[in-house]
Amino acid sequence: MVGAPRLPRPLSAGGTVTPRIVDMESADSMQVSARGAPAHTYWETRARRFARGGWGLRAVCSYGMPGFYNGYIHLVQACALRRWLRVAPGVRVLDVGCGVGRWSRRLAASGARVTGTDLVPAMVAEARRRARAEHVDDRCEFLQCDAAELSFEQPFDVILCVTVLQHILDPDRMQMALDRMSAHLAPGGRIVLLEAAPAWSDARCNTSVFTARDERTFHEAFARAGLGCTAIHGIDPLPLKTRFLPLYGRLPRPLALLGLAAITAVSLPYDLLFGGRQPQRSWHKLFVLTRT
Repeated sequence: MVGAPRLPRPLSAGGTVTPRIVDMESADSMQVSARGAPAHTYWETRARRFARGGWGLRAVCSYGMPGFYNGYIHLVQACALRRWLRVAPGVRVLDVGCGVGRWSRRLAASGARVTGTDLVPAMVAEARRRARAEHVDDRCEFLQCDAAELSFEQPFDVILCVTVLQHILDPDRMQMALDRMSAHLAPGGRIVLLEAAPAWSDARCNTSVFTARDERTFHEAFARAGLGCTAIHGIDPLPLKTRFLPLYGRLPRPLALLGLAAITAVSLPYDLLFGGRQPQRSWHKLFVLTRT
């Protein structure tokens, strides 16, 4: 069973020298690095910079942002996911876009048989390293695979996909990823999808590697994939961060950090208390899907 939301224990590099993690000055600097480069090149660069340090959250949450902010992101996600990731031992789980394996490893620790996939070799390598360090590598495997090209012989009881589709800018590729997940879902199984899905069209935070599709667009894509939504859970109903983040890279560093700390301190308790009750106000949403 997945326990209460918590940060995973930091891992050492197993006695090897860890390369210095270069903290980017802002989200904008990460966005600039992606312009004109293939998506996999951007993500590989990001993984090499951030995946091995600490909990690896800077690689998989928010563009190399400060640790306290990514800790907040992790906690509100874990709170929303907790109910839906309670699985019996032996259940087959597919974690699409697994990153460093933060959810795969927790599920494996509860007894699930987990397959994690990611587009980026550096993410896959780090997920394997962390699984070995936590002694769950006998219950999970990690493979390099594009979400739009999933191909497995056996279906999965649970398919998890956390903040992946929002980084697939091509709508046809995004639909292909949903179609492949639907095709790999076992009878009676569920897909747990957590994505940026505001109730309205909102492009203020869109970048060359991220797009916020509105909720209606997701429901239309679900229907095309033969999926029905059985539950929606809010993640972050307080809109402060989505208003502040576009300004973050333009402010002097001390002022940007102060503003981000204040917004995090206010948002965390509100989102934890009211996220599940206010899905329509939430910028990110958790969708639970089944085959129709």
